[in-house]
Amino acid sequence: MQIDIRQATAEDAPLVADFANRLTEEIIERTGSTPVDIDREQTIDLCRKLLDSGRYRVWLAFDGESGGKPVGAANLCESCALYAGGSFGIIQEFYVLPAYRSQDVGAALLRAVEEYGRQAGWRRLELCTPPLPEFGRTLAFYERNAYTVTGGRKLKRRIE
Repeated sequence: MQIDIRQATAEDAPLVADFANRLTEEIIERTGSTPVDIDREQTIDLCRKLLDSGRYRVWLAFDGESGGKPVGAANLCESCALYAGGSFGIIQEFYVLPAYRSQDVGAALLRAVEEYGRQAGWRRLELCTPPLPEFGRTLAFYERNAYTVTGGRKLKRRIE
């Protein structure tokens, strides 16, 4: 399969938002979590603003053999920490259409964000997998691509 990767622009906001929403829906479905009300237009508007800001970057994957059908996205932002030796990247959302999984689409997206990180001078990328054990295959995918478990659990607290 020919996989074409390119960085998203603000015009791609509807596509990026669609992939992020699909990821959220898949997590909810597999884990039995409480569904969230996703406002598509609001998500697209926010995505457009984040892409325009330059703080949020997205790489899109396309199936080059089926007319350029969009098949995946890797959404990335920059952070910094002393433990990381300065700036590093966080893969915030990562999604590949189910029919295209295990066909190197995800690996191609990871290579694209890794190359960007090297050019940006980062020493590492971080990410958080969806809940385990429901997403054990996701963890195995990242481990096959040289990502290692660092321990701990992701926590959050709303402050608004």
